[in-house]
Amino acid sequence: MQRPHVVAIAGSLRERSNTRRALEEALAGVEEAGGSGELIDLREYDLPALNPDEEPGEDAEAFTTRIRAADAVLLGTPMYHGSYSGVLKNALDYCGFDEFESKTVGLLAVSGGAFPITALEHLRSVCRALNAWVLPHQAAVPRAHGAFDDEGLKDEGTRERVRTLGERAVRYANIEPDPACFESTQNVGAKARANTDD
Repeated sequence: MQRPHVVAIAGSLRERSNTRRALEEALAGVEEAGGSGELIDLREYDLPALNPDEEPGEDAEAFTTRIRAADAVLLGTPMYHGSYSGVLKNALDYCGFDEFESKTVGLLAVSGGAFPITALEHLRSVCRALNAWVLPHQAAVPRAHGAFDDEGLKDEGTRERVRTLGERAVRYANIEPDPACFESTQNVGAKARANTDD
């Protein structure tokens, strides 16, 4: 059986991003569970604010191709103003059902303060709107400025929870899709974005 392939999208452009470091820990969990993993660094893509009147560029196609090819996706974000980052939102705006429908998605959030629950809740809602299958298990790194040392996450419990996210992404990468629901038939998704009113 082919190893499940998991991609992790880092929703931060910061050079020394704690979100990126946390996702690398989750990808270690992917490898431990027998999967293969890769980090998608949004700094490497030219993804301007989505304009539905313009054709997506080559970078947008390269980005969405990597998402479509994955068996599961990890989304990582810093918490900004109680929600997830604008750079991750813009990247997800380039995606649609082709990238996420029936795909297993794991969620991770990082914050400078307390547990970033609202950022995780908002991401979960977006993924459900894309008919993704979102892992019940989610991970967070609160008070992230002091959470890492040269070896990675300092707290054993946090490290275990983040690595478990990667392990669950592998375990459930090929889960059977949910039956279609009424909500899914009402969501036109990104395919029709060019025909929607602003």
